[in-house]
Amino acid sequence: MRHLLPKPVDRFALRIANRLRHHWRQIAKPQLHAVTVLVRDDQGRVLFIRHSYGPPGWTLPGGGIVGSEPPAEAARREIREELGLDLPDPTLLATFEETVSGAPQTAHVFAGMANAEPRPDGREVVEARFFAPEGVPGPISALTRRRLAILAES
Repeated sequence: MRHLLPKPVDRFALRIANRLRHHWRQIAKPQLHAVTVLVRDDQGRVLFIRHSYGPPGWTLPGGGIVGSEPPAEAARREIREELGLDLPDPTLLATFEETVSGAPQTAHVFAGMANAEPRPDGREVVEARFFAPEGVPGPISALTRRRLAILAES
């Protein structure tokens, strides 16, 4: 249904929803399940994205797991929906517990190779670029640094 909204209206709604979701997580503390995907290109660089909502700066692609969706399928879905890429065989690098917005989260970190140039959806993701992990412009979050460390260890 969201695809029927003009992209600027959708981005505005996402910014409001993100703020509400953050506050709801702090109060309700639901158990979250999410995926992050470390997508690399043939030069070994990692794909970083900029969201239309949330903190500014570069982060890694991923998102929430829907219902009883297997984590690998969630990784493929998020990459396909947000970046127009197919990720046929994501490799699970790690699963761990963390806290996001005050709520407990099980994080599944996957790696995969890009099969084409990413095409940001213009709704959730407004920009996507490959960087060497140590060459990302601007500060990155502790969650992103933790995921990059997993890639370096693998």
